[in-house]
Amino acid sequence: MLDILNAIDDLVWGPPMLILLVGTGILLTIRLGLIQVLKLPMALKLIFSAKSDGEGDVSSFKALCTALAATVGTGNIVGVATAIKAGGPGALFWMWMAAFFGMATKYAECLLAVKYRTVDKNGNIAGGPMHYIELGLGKKYKPLATAFAVCGVMCAYFGIGSFAQVNSIVDIVNITLGTDVIITSAILTVLIAVVTIGGLKSIAAVAEMIVPGMAAIYFVCTVGILIMFSDQLPGAISAVISGAFSPTAAQGGFLGATVMLAMRSGVARGVFSNESGLGSAPIAAAAAKTKWPAEQGLVSMTGTFIDTIIICTLTGLCLIVTGVWCGDTKGAAMTASAFALGYPTFGKVLLMVGLVLFAFTTSLGWNYYGERCAEYVFGTRVILPYRIIFILIIASAPFLKLEEIWALADIVNGLMAIPNLIALLGLSGVVVAETKAYMKHLQEEKQ
Repeated sequence: MLDILNAIDDLVWGPPMLILLVGTGILLTIRLGLIQVLKLPMALKLIFSAKSDGEGDVSSFKALCTALAATVGTGNIVGVATAIKAGGPGALFWMWMAAFFGMATKYAECLLAVKYRTVDKNGNIAGGPMHYIELGLGKKYKPLATAFAVCGVMCAYFGIGSFAQVNSIVDIVNITLGTDVIITSAILTVLIAVVTIGGLKSIAAVAEMIVPGMAAIYFVCTVGILIMFSDQLPGAISAVISGAFSPTAAQGGFLGATVMLAMRSGVARGVFSNESGLGSAPIAAAAAKTKWPAEQGLVSMTGTFIDTIIICTLTGLCLIVTGVWCGDTKGAAMTASAFALGYPTFGKVLLMVGLVLFAFTTSLGWNYYGERCAEYVFGTRVILPYRIIFILIIASAPFLKLEEIWALADIVNGLMAIPNLIALLGLSGVVVAETKAYMKHLQEEKQ
């Protein structure tokens, strides 16, 4: 099974996908005039100052927290470890590149989500790629919209939303506390069931409480490790840069890596982590209370910056400066080893708490994404059955091997991204026009 999944994974994430993904980000970066650089200070300010005075279900901040809940997860801890284990330190550089151009992609897709959002039969906001494909590109593209929605449900059920998160939680709890997999799985299933049955507002409320705190704690802990190993930091940064453009030699438990493997591992894991181009974050962004699509685009863009440029970078550098990347451990165990070297007494417990919270909130966010996709295809009557199936999958998720989980997650991620990237290319002119309209409005407000 693993060989079959890896073969499909290699096909989906081959050069054409990398070119489409990064190429879309480059095109949007050029057409939007380096918006991810020039407007980043404004975007960071808007996180807390957006007025949230338009139609929607939740505030701009809660929409961002919901999106961050889904993106800041195992990709930041296990995914980074998996990328560096496969591609060497150079994989981190390609994660940066995917994130840099991905910020423009995230801006565009979340802008379009607000512009083309609708209201479902239950009175809840419905938006995301399936809606801007159909309403923006036209009715004849509805099969493409349906393809995205089906892939979105698959991703929630079998990719980022369930297997990868739950497996990582039970793995780290077992490594740290020795707790039986069945016990951890049962507790996790009950907690997710309690929150997800309440829908978006319940998920957003939990995300708003957990996400800012957990990100701050993780930031402090990883910076602490980098300070302790500060003498290794210049060499680590050098290894990241050189490994991005030249093969990394085998050493210890690391088998060596080509430049292509470093690039593929970095981009794929980067996308898994920040989800730029996948079309997932726009589903949460669509529910934001805002009058200006571009305003929510800017707020949402910061999610990729926080997720990858900050959190993934800190994880990656910790793995490199401590030397655990070329050891025999992998996945959560590798990151746990780095934390144990930094904080011998309580390092593993710190990482366990961070990973459990990260992965728990990711499952919550993806439950909502999958629900909106299922509602688009089958209507509101499918919402409760969808939630029940999601909870059952969460309960069974711990019993699949790590390698199979990541391969399956990569495949459904890639399949989900393709329809969304096609729509972003087709609607890039709309994104530019909306951006100009918003910037003109800001200028007029100042006068």
